[in-house]
Amino acid sequence: MKTAREFLDMKNISKKFGGVYALENVSFSARAGEVHALMGENGAGKSTLMKILSGVYRKDGGEIFINGRETRISGPADGKKQGISIIHQEFALAVDLTVAENIFMDRFPKVIHWNELNRKTGNLLESLGFGDLDPTRTVGEISVAYQQVVEICKALSRDSKILVFDEPTAVLTSSEVDKLFALIKVLRDQGVCIIYISHRLNEIFELCDRITVLKDGQNVSTVNVGEIRQSDLIRLMIGRELSEMYPPKTAKTGEVVFEAHDICVPGRVSHVSFELKKGEILGISGLVGAGRTELMQAIFGVRRRTSGQILYMGKEINTRSPRHAVQNGIGMLPEDRKAEGVLLEMPVAVNSTLTCLKNFLRVPGRIDRKKESEAVEAAAQTVRLKMTNIWQNVGDLSGGNQQKVALMKWVLADCRLLILDEPTRGVDVGAKIEIYRIMDQLAAQGVAIIMISSEMPEIIGMSDRVIVMREGTITGELEKPEINEYNLIRLSMGVN
Repeated sequence: MKTAREFLDMKNISKKFGGVYALENVSFSARAGEVHALMGENGAGKSTLMKILSGVYRKDGGEIFINGRETRISGPADGKKQGISIIHQEFALAVDLTVAENIFMDRFPKVIHWNELNRKTGNLLESLGFGDLDPTRTVGEISVAYQQVVEICKALSRDSKILVFDEPTAVLTSSEVDKLFALIKVLRDQGVCIIYISHRLNEIFELCDRITVLKDGQNVSTVNVGEIRQSDLIRLMIGRELSEMYPPKTAKTGEVVFEAHDICVPGRVSHVSFELKKGEILGISGLVGAGRTELMQAIFGVRRRTSGQILYMGKEINTRSPRHAVQNGIGMLPEDRKAEGVLLEMPVAVNSTLTCLKNFLRVPGRIDRKKESEAVEAAAQTVRLKMTNIWQNVGDLSGGNQQKVALMKWVLADCRLLILDEPTRGVDVGAKIEIYRIMDQLAAQGVAIIMISSEMPEIIGMSDRVIVMREGTITGELEKPEINEYNLIRLSMGVN
């Protein structure tokens, strides 16, 4: 590992929005040839700091030095000229163009020599260990992992010396994550300055050399990865101990309220049956592709099932569409929050009452805004939503608060069964704790909860009982004393 000098040095950076500090005298430095993690809860200032570095925002105060020289970054184009690139979790690629065309899209010469363009692309891919990727393939035809490689190559083709990875593993499978980590290590060893933003602690401790923690727009600490424990890092980020992560169980499980019998989804789920009790949190575990999401989509009516019976309180109910599911008191928080969970360009109030608007109609076609506002305000207090007001657009909120709005929709709908698919994906540790608290409160009110999660600590910490799936079938069921990493891994891999 090469960590010879501070290549990037941001000193006393300040930024205000509407008179409120988003950053106040924040300093951050990173070395050439290291992977430096930037961590903190949503709203801590990480994104603002990186947007100042890349030229999206202009700082109100402070200095930026690159390779020892003070640098003024006037805009995103200038940031790219200075060798700064951000790899976002949502890629900026033209799916109908080839790999080579995407990499050099913003720098085409007047006369394009296609053979030379493809040769340069091939050499770049080869240098990163991805020589098997054909430069002439259309980007829409390649995997998400390879699309991320194209984004990285696009940055490196501009001779980027500072690469910022913003939640890069959010859309990757475990094997694709391994390939990405191998690539990042190659870049590190080539002397690239890498800034890594992630809420996944295991990634930070596997990949990074140093960690800088921000909280409420201010510096907390910079530490070497080998000199801090995960529990201490969480305490720095949120001011709480790790033992407080999962709330003590306050709900008492009651009688069986929900039953699914012989659910089949062609090619995805095969003859699955299970039951759920009042006030219970049932964890659904398994590897990627095990059929967990497809099973829940079939129950909620998003996906067609070829067989199966669903009962509530012993009576069969119709869930052939999401509308029918909602009418029967079933809600579902989807895995992809931005695409399916909330309307980003609409206010908190509109998002929150989408599923129960009829409750706020004064007369047909006329909404009682006062009644709606009071209900939304009360629900926002329940989930501790951080917002300007209920008419603020959801897209302006942090990821954790967007997820809370997605939950509010079902809180106001008064669901009796709530399906949560990866409920804390892409949110910080503080927001996770809040979501766990909300789940416990709902269970205490008698709501039956199904939670799909790929995080074993979450499954272990929150579940009263766990069903493990593999290749569309249930391989085992675990009661509370049996829920541990060994049993979860064993069953997910089909080992008896």
